[in-house]
Amino acid sequence: MSTPKPAPSFESKICPPGELAARLKSLTRPLVFTNGVFDLLHRGHVTYLAQARALGAGLLVAVNSDASARRLEKGKGRPVNALEDRVALVAALESVTLVTWFEEDTPLALILAVKPDVLVKGGDWQPAAIVGAKEVTSWGGAVHAIPFAHERSSSALIERIRRTS
Repeated sequence: MSTPKPAPSFESKICPPGELAARLKSLTRPLVFTNGVFDLLHRGHVTYLAQARALGAGLLVAVNSDASARRLEKGKGRPVNALEDRVALVAALESVTLVTWFEEDTPLALILAVKPDVLVKGGDWQPAAIVGAKEVTSWGGAVHAIPFAHERSSSALIERIRRTS
């Protein structure tokens, strides 16, 4: 029998929502917050997350739970990857400091609990329309919509896979 191997170090960046308050104390500020489904991780995602991290000292990513992602109606059979896999892939990225998840339709409750210094979404969002923008600016934080550097989407990738199978 072989000895079980220790978990990869990136798994320490995965934080269940119930442990977030305690873990927040150790995060370096200014803290950047973003959220998304991150169903099939692609170049657009990793570029966006690296650019988001550059806006602060740490990056907290909140991932939609499976049920929350389904309510977004991104398409039949979505999300393709289960929450535990999506969270692990995001945690493995160098730019990401901590990853958690949320069950609600929006991450507003998390944003209010975390009080990030910077709130970020992708370029398809207008800053004023980003959930939590009003709240983050009310405590002196900044809100950014990062323009797409690479036109990629999980939905388009899934559609391409379905057409070729």
